[in-house]
Amino acid sequence: MKNVEAILVNSFTANGTGGNPAGVVLDADYLSNEEKLQIAQVVGYSETAFVSQDNEADFEVSFFTVTGEVDFCGHATLAVFSTMYQDGIISEGKYLQRTKAGLFVVTIERNGLVVMDQKLPEYRAQFSYELISELVGLDSKVLESTRLPIEVVSTGLPDIIVPVPYGYLDKIQVNENLTINFCKRHEVIGIHAFELCEKTSMVTASCRNFAPLFGISEESATGSASGALACYLTKHLPNTHSNSFIFEQGRAMKCISKITASVDSNEQGIIKVRVGGFAHKIGRWEISV
Repeated sequence: MKNVEAILVNSFTANGTGGNPAGVVLDADYLSNEEKLQIAQVVGYSETAFVSQDNEADFEVSFFTVTGEVDFCGHATLAVFSTMYQDGIISEGKYLQRTKAGLFVVTIERNGLVVMDQKLPEYRAQFSYELISELVGLDSKVLESTRLPIEVVSTGLPDIIVPVPYGYLDKIQVNENLTINFCKRHEVIGIHAFELCEKTSMVTASCRNFAPLFGISEESATGSASGALACYLTKHLPNTHSNSFIFEQGRAMKCISKITASVDSNEQGIIKVRVGGFAHKIGRWEISV
């Protein structure tokens, strides 16, 4: 039996509250994938991150949901580097993290803000309003009224970006069985729905994320999908937003999170995607495997 300490962290907190919980296991070099999955299931959060040594990068990080491994997770990455910074393992500066989705730079600022580089966007399939309306429980005419496409975008993980009119975000009722089958068929993680906020708001958009295929009915902060949404808005609404975005997520769960995102572009297109936020430790748990 191995005794493993899992650190419990809320990521993308807003003024120290809200956020999305993740588990963090440091010194995970000697854990098998089966043991990692077992730990993730005991922790019970949407993702638990496992930190190991790496010959080229500063750290290797793997991510497990309660059902299996995923290539990348934004809020768990934030949890990892914020924890190591708060514990004095690392200081402010830039670090290279290896994940199954690739090598990514993570920057820690003096105030504890963690900013993660993400992959450049891949714009994949677009789906009809009629097809997606069955998944989210909104009439296709309501979705169509946004005049924005429903599109799969990936900056590490592919999500279906679904725009809804202002006032309709909290009315979404996802059909989990249909969504699971749809995500399997189209090889996507889940649905990231958003409504644009009023121009007077500091927040660009309010969001909801659903990934029932991975045991996540709803998530209160999703880093990877926030990068994808920033790229989506840069592509489809290039003249209405600057390169910096603030996203709110988790309102319907009464657990509001704050996520920042930025996109750098040139004549050829997007050249850099970053997502950032703050995290706070909420506990520790010793688990035997």
